[in-house]
Order: sequence, then C-alpha cells, then structure tokens
Amino acid sequence: MTAPGNILNSPHLYKILSTIVNTGRSFPFIILLVVLTPVTRIIVGTSIGSTAALVPLSLAAIPFFARISETSILEVDKGLIEAAEAMGCNYWQIILKVLIPEANPALVLGITILIVSLLNFSAMAGAVGGGGLGNLAIQYGYQRFDIGVMFSTILILIILVQVIQFLGDLLASKLRKK
Repeated sequence: MTAPGNILNSPHLYKILSTIVNTGRSFPFIILLVVLTPVTRIIVGTSIGSTAALVPLSLAAIPFFARISETSILEVDKGLIEAAEAMGCNYWQIILKVLIPEANPALVLGITILIVSLLNFSAMAGAVGGGGLGNLAIQYGYQRFDIGVMFSTILILIILVQVIQFLGDLLASKLRKK
C-alpha cells in the first residue's frame, strides 16, 4: 500500500519496510535456526524439539508472506482501485472490499508456496533437533545408513507437497470463478 503510486503513497516508509522484508528473506533457514536459538529459548523455554522449531519457522514465514502479499495485491487491476476511489471509498474500504477479494486467488497460490516452503524448512529443523520427518530422515535414514527410511520419508514429503499443491490450486480456481 505504501509503494510509490499506491493508495497510501509513502516512498520512504516503503523503502524501510522493503529493506526489512528483504533482510528477513536473505537469511538461509539453517542459519536462522542457529542464530535464533537464544531467542527461542527465551520465548518457549527450550531450543530443541518441535515447539522450539516454531519460532524460526514463524520468523522465516513473515517476510516471505509479506512479499507474496505485495505481489498478489500489485496484480489487482488499477482500474478497480480508481473505480472504488471514484465511488468515494476510503483506504480501508479499498483494501478490504477491493484489493483483498481481488487478490485472493493469487494470495491462496502464494500461501500454498509458503506452506510447501515451511514443510521443507521443517525438514531442515529436524537437523537441529526440531523433530518431524527431517529428524526421522537424518537420524534413522542418513546416520544409520537405512536407505528404506530415507526414501520413505522422501516419498511422504513428495505426497504431502502434491496434496498441498492440489488443494491450493483447487481453492484458487474456485476463488477465480467467484
């Protein structure tokens, strides 16, 4: 909304927010896991396990979703915004009644990508004690040289990604038809 030429035109604020988002997106997830260990321990009381993995997963998702949201909203036809302004809509009405409903299909597809990325990140979290499929694949598949466990977890991840993508595509398709 604050990008130059948008309804809340504020180029300086946009540059600050954009820099924060880009900085958050530039951290490799495995590094973020390690760097946030003290913060995670303060927030959830531990730095290992699935509960502890939620802190870096959440912090990795926020800038990713911010950029997905921005891209989805920028795809909305400018004519719709102009029509809403001509009818006397205020900023919040334009955002809530025009931009978000029109961007919904793209937002759903973006959220689908985010969920798949978080699934991949959670598998990485298993490498540092985050539990889950990543932990199973590393401890029982890789470290114990059990190829069956390794390929089974990969197969489960492939199936999960396929189901998530199918459901996201289906929902976006239904939203497009409305």
